[in-house]
Order: sequence, then C-alpha cells, then structure tokens
Amino acid sequence: MVFRFPTAVRRDPAIATWMGEQPDALRAIAERWFDTMRRCGDDVRELIHDDQPTACVGDAAFAYVDAFTAHVNVGFFGGAELRDPGRLLQGTGKFMRHVKLGPGHDVDTDALITLIETAYADMKRALKDSRA
Repeated sequence: MVFRFPTAVRRDPAIATWMGEQPDALRAIAERWFDTMRRCGDDVRELIHDDQPTACVGDAAFAYVDAFTAHVNVGFFGGAELRDPGRLLQGTGKFMRHVKLGPGHDVDTDALITLIETAYADMKRALKDSRA
C-alpha cells in the first residue's frame, strides 16, 4: 500500500516548528534521523502528517519520526516488508513498523541507516514499477 501526500514539499517549515517543540534530548534524536531521511535523494519531500514529520519519495511516504514522553520512533510505512537483519523493527501492524530510540540507549546506527535507505529505495522502486 502506498500512502500519498500531494501536499508534500521540498522543505516544510512546519517540521522545524515541530522539532522546536520537542524536549532537547528527543529533538536531537528526531532531527538526526529525519535528516538521514532527507539525505536519501533529491526527490525526498516532506510534510507533517498525523502530527509526525513524514518523509516521502515525491508524494509517496516512506518514513517518519515521532516523539513521545521518553522516546522517539523512527517509523516506516512499508516496514512490515523491510528486510531487517539488525532486528531493530518493532510492531505488529499490517504495514507499518518502527524503531524505538531513547536518550542514553544505544542503537546500531549502521543498521538504522540501512533501514532508512532501504525504505527509500523500496518506495522508489515501487513507484517506478507502478508506472511500467
């Protein structure tokens, strides 16, 4: 399933506002991983969806960040189908999965970067295949 957001833009100022509203420790985590999503390609667009900074390939969502009281989720719209050799993904939803991150908790950064890059590449491939 592809979640499409035609209002996604290159840089949404609402995301900077959202980040600024988070406690410092959580903001640092959310900013780091959302910036990783932004760097996936020139076609990455973004918006706030369900009060979550959301990254898209064009208008098709592939990942998001969300902050809670004591942790940040890095989530994937197609996470149920992502290859996860680092076993970072959590959740039981039909489509979505997330990685739970908190201040002072180590994460395999290489594995999380790979998940983000794979989610981006998978969405890009799905969009290309749907046009063929």
